[in-house]
Amino acid sequence: MTSKYRPDIDPDVITDRCCDASTGCEWDGTLRNVVTEPIYVQKVYDATLVNLQALSTVNNVRFSPNLPEGSRILRVLEIRCRRFFNPANIKDPRNFKVDPDTLLSGGEFVRKENGECVEVIGPDGLSSQKLIYADTSQCDEQGRGTPVFGTQRVKLSGNVVIEIDLLILDSRDRRRTFTITANVPIATPQAPIVLTNFFELCIPSVHDSAFLPRFAEFCNVNCETRLGTNSITRDIDVCPETGEIRVDLIIALCITCEKKIIVPVQLCVLSTGFPELSPEISPICSSFPTLFPRQIDDDNESDRDRKRRFKLDAAEVEEDNSEED
Repeated sequence: MTSKYRPDIDPDVITDRCCDASTGCEWDGTLRNVVTEPIYVQKVYDATLVNLQALSTVNNVRFSPNLPEGSRILRVLEIRCRRFFNPANIKDPRNFKVDPDTLLSGGEFVRKENGECVEVIGPDGLSSQKLIYADTSQCDEQGRGTPVFGTQRVKLSGNVVIEIDLLILDSRDRRRTFTITANVPIATPQAPIVLTNFFELCIPSVHDSAFLPRFAEFCNVNCETRLGTNSITRDIDVCPETGEIRVDLIIALCITCEKKIIVPVQLCVLSTGFPELSPEISPICSSFPTLFPRQIDDDNESDRDRKRRFKLDAAEVEEDNSEED
């Protein structure tokens, strides 16, 4: 038995290396469809942004593949650098890791009985926020926030992946682009690169609130690299017998860290409705279950539900009239 079903597949979609995201949010521009919705979120009370940079010199780095036989390097076209991450093993020591460690002055992190900091769930879904306590009574009397000072030590470890596009002249005197790659260790977890900076943040009252303020920090890193002396003859060594390529490089690590004081709040926002994604059509199932509960309060009653209720009410009125006759 053979199936005659042929999926409608656009060949351009298959070959496209990029994609477009779909949020499911649509609005026809009619203000009559705008309603109020309550949401329970986290508010940023205070924040500070810090930029740091570190340099790492690496020598005699082995790149692959080897230079083709009879070829020579004319010039370097481009050098790219990115952080290494192994999705099959999050504990891989080669994974590039940024580990910020913060000490507070004028306040302290709330701790458990064993001395560990109490961490709560952040918007990333992970335990990434710490509770802060400080004596805020003096500034509370003035209706202002209380400053806390911090010392941050950022530890960097792991590997980066470097790709170099070379313009070479092959054995047939033809020019072509040749790409070489290397996985370069920057620092080990046992001996990381350490950067230090200082910051000040303002926290709200810890007494006139149902929640203690929360401290969150997160960092991102870019890497940039160039030849050690910007000279092909001095920084790139090619073995004439095997074509093995070794390069001297300077790697710059550009770090951005943001620290926030966060408090839970409730907000009333204007909404145009809930997202509705267009499902993929199945040739077998005729209906599918919903993923989220339907709003049943009168204020947010949808037009479809309102029309349905009106029809039911009208039907009941007609039925009552027919019984009286």
